[in-house]
Amino acid sequence: MGDYQKGRGAQIVAANKFLHQSYVAQHSEGLDEPLHQRAETQVFFENPQKIVNKVTSPDIGLAYSMNPYQGCEHGCIYCYARNTHEYYGFSAGLDFETKIVAKRKAAEALERQLLAPGWEPLPIMLSGNTDCYQPVERTLGITRKMLQVLVRYKHPVGIITKNSLVLRDLDLLQELASHRLVHVMISITTLDEKLRSVMEPRTASAVKRLKTVETLAGAGVPVGVMNAPLIPGLNHHEIPEVLKAAAEHGALTAGMTLVRLNGAIGTIFEDWLKKNFPDRFQKVMNQIKALHGGQVNDSVFGRRVKGAGTEADAIHQLFRAARKKFFSGREMPPYNLTSFARGGTLPLF
Repeated sequence: MGDYQKGRGAQIVAANKFLHQSYVAQHSEGLDEPLHQRAETQVFFENPQKIVNKVTSPDIGLAYSMNPYQGCEHGCIYCYARNTHEYYGFSAGLDFETKIVAKRKAAEALERQLLAPGWEPLPIMLSGNTDCYQPVERTLGITRKMLQVLVRYKHPVGIITKNSLVLRDLDLLQELASHRLVHVMISITTLDEKLRSVMEPRTASAVKRLKTVETLAGAGVPVGVMNAPLIPGLNHHEIPEVLKAAAEHGALTAGMTLVRLNGAIGTIFEDWLKKNFPDRFQKVMNQIKALHGGQVNDSVFGRRVKGAGTEADAIHQLFRAARKKFFSGREMPPYNLTSFARGGTLPLF
């Protein structure tokens, strides 16, 4: 593992299914190997006219989603969003976490959509694809500007993140919470710091995430945890411990999904697993396949994140038991869909 790139999840530049050619390094012996790529992060900018997208998947649970960033420097090896980077001509591997596309005028685009006649103020997920509080947000502040628009229009929003940077916007979240307009979900995949450091290399530690839950709860912001994705043989056995810690820190609810290795993620994940956990590579891969009828992925809505079969049933049973034990009597407050300030008070831009 001498060439292992610490601080990055994917260790390869996976082939892009939309590209017919790719760059390689050619040896004098005539053997081709993938071209080594710079590990430094690059930021690209785009200015879409539309930022809010209607969610057609029944797995999500919210009507709309918006993503200020494409690609994510967190580098989570299992991330289902990796494949979307191929539409930009990039790789789902290292490119996904080193070439970040930022939508710097996302707040303006959001306001235009909220001003549209007949706009229906249903909750918007921020983000549905990549993390809206990934490291580059610290300097660009696009997510904060979008929250400012939502505060101005009193529009409901759901947030999911792995980053404690969400606390920077506590003032805006408290304002939204005072009108029952926000739910925040903190993703906690593992409490094992050694596993987190290679599986989610540029995310906040579990200790920081739990502290974030505690701070949000103490500030009156409805917060829950997503124990996701659960990967048999790596982190599924931690379910009771994760849910117990989350409840003790003030979480009101807990959710889960099972891992699925869609598209290029299968190749990327297998390479990562061999390099980090060679002793249990076959066991983990076989258990993942057991979740999806012998494959590493299932694209059927509903079943794709729940899995099927005895392996999936056992994990769901463990999760249900832990949630019943630690979250009995707790729930998120319902969204307020009646306070939308149509047209806003004063235009932000």
